[in-house]
Amino acid sequence: MKIERTKSILFKGMQDSILPIAVAHGEGYATLDNTEIDGMAKHGQLAMRYVDSQGHPTETYPLNPNGSVGGVTGLCSTDGRVTIMMPHPERNLKAYNHSWKPEEWDEDGAWMRMFRNARAWLR
Repeated sequence: MKIERTKSILFKGMQDSILPIAVAHGEGYATLDNTEIDGMAKHGQLAMRYVDSQGHPTETYPLNPNGSVGGVTGLCSTDGRVTIMMPHPERNLKAYNHSWKPEEWDEDGAWMRMFRNARAWLR
């Protein structure tokens, strides 16, 4: 999963990160065309994409479990306050939730930052 350059308050400071993610099912297929995707990216509304091991958007299973065009799996509103996504970052909050992790991950998983961003925005 790659966090795009987005206005989403959830992903502040996470842009261009490539993170592991839990996916529970193949639902959440985004029915968008490339013109719509490009327009949303231009306005900071494209939040996340499924990517391959080189960080390129993919439409291929199992890297993209639902085949969404351009790997799109997360979008946000024009002001960044509302974000929708298909995967489940709440299942990867702690380092021990990952089947593999870098040794420097002692306690928190990579997705904890998203929840801390939400909390910081609420203050």
